[in-house]
Amino acid sequence: MYTILLSAGWPIWPLLALSIFGLAILMERTWYLRQARIAPQTDLEVAFGLAEGMASGKAAPAGLIQDLRQGSVIGTLLASILSEKQAGHSAGQAIEELAVLADTSWMKLERYLGALATIATLAPLLGLFGTVVGMIEIFGSQGIVTGSGGNPQQLANGISIALYNTAFGLLIAIPAYAGWRGLRAMADHRQRECEEFARQLFKKLYPENT
Repeated sequence: MYTILLSAGWPIWPLLALSIFGLAILMERTWYLRQARIAPQTDLEVAFGLAEGMASGKAAPAGLIQDLRQGSVIGTLLASILSEKQAGHSAGQAIEELAVLADTSWMKLERYLGALATIATLAPLLGLFGTVVGMIEIFGSQGIVTGSGGNPQQLANGISIALYNTAFGLLIAIPAYAGWRGLRAMADHRQRECEEFARQLFKKLYPENT
């Protein structure tokens, strides 16, 4: 592998850095967007259990609501609805507060996805840049650039740079684009799940407004 990197020349190093960065994003986002991280079953059970008690006239323990708020993404949204109902606020006030928190939560779901899309775009362009560098090496080996005689070693080096960088650029861009599409779909799915759970809880606490 190290021999291939040397044969690819210096243009391969930016591509290698992009690949490491992209892999880190893929791993972090795949771990973060798990259902157990965004909408764990325990948080849903606690939230709807508290809502049942509030619907029957019981006060929800502030500590439980605070713990729910500091847990998952869905916990933050559901805790907001519970807090607004506990404070006696109207449905309109609860929706307003929920909308602010939802915007922040969706930003968390989409974090780093823009960077991954940028990597998918930049990788083939950097590969093309490496190809151009390799072509310059080839022209130089034939004396077109320097005006000297042909140099077989320089010719082989130029071909290696051109081909390896093109291949590496595509090798990075294809999984990065596929990963971005997959993670984008996963983030949208998690967002719809959170919206549905929040709607169900809101309907339970504010039945007169649904």
